[in-house]
Amino acid sequence: MNPDNNIHKRTPIGVFDSGFGGLSILREIRKVLPQYDYVFLGDNARAPYGVRSFQLVYEFTLEAVKYLFAQGCPLVILACNTASAKALRSIQQRDLPQLDASRRVLGVIRPTVEKVGELSRTGHIGVFGTPGTIQSGSYDIEIKKLFPTFQVHGHACPMWVPLVENRESDGDGADYFVQKDINALLALDDQIDTVILGCTHYPLMLDKIRKYMPPGVNIVAQGGIVADSLKNYLTRHPEMETRLTRGHTCEYLTTEDANRFSCTASVFTGMPVEARHATLQP
Repeated sequence: MNPDNNIHKRTPIGVFDSGFGGLSILREIRKVLPQYDYVFLGDNARAPYGVRSFQLVYEFTLEAVKYLFAQGCPLVILACNTASAKALRSIQQRDLPQLDASRRVLGVIRPTVEKVGELSRTGHIGVFGTPGTIQSGSYDIEIKKLFPTFQVHGHACPMWVPLVENRESDGDGADYFVQKDINALLALDDQIDTVILGCTHYPLMLDKIRKYMPPGVNIVAQGGIVADSLKNYLTRHPEMETRLTRGHTCEYLTTEDANRFSCTASVFTGMPVEARHATLQP
């Protein structure tokens, strides 16, 4: 499958994203579970996934999962809302039984939805996301499964990811787009009391979002929620937890230029990153 497909002594937790945003999830996971080894894989060469079809996102995500399995990962987290929305269910139900039934692939949407049920008083939920995530309707579907009476309204924010990746999220120019998108979402339903940040880039704009969000509206960022959910999962599944090595290490892989990735990745990790190149194959 890959020249790196050799026998690994480590059995790390794999974390996948189509780009950089999943690094914000990884950062929070490592705060809660620092003892384990981790491998992060970003498919930056083919990002963004949000504009791609369900089939293509599924194919790309499956390639990434196979690659991380080849790196020795018994557990892979899809730290990407688009991949979770468009590929997770197919991989879990169709591919894992054939690849290795003892391994697991988890996403970020379900734990986020579970948290929303704890926070909302009105049952009126807003979702900010990329065009692909909003178009998929995945949050609507998952929320209705758990909370059938809830009302869900999504709004796509196509400018937020470029603002973060170009280090403009703290600048004055970001205020215009954040205020505009918040107003557009709340105009859909004045009873919205909980808003999901349905993209892993968006927590880096949290200060701006809080600035323009009305008082009393809950803002749900995914990093801490996914980290706590993973901790709970490993507690409930000791057969998986005991397979994971505990070396406190983290390796960063990217399908694009490693130096370019390392430079931008530091925005999300808050520390220097040294990445290496990875080549995904069907």
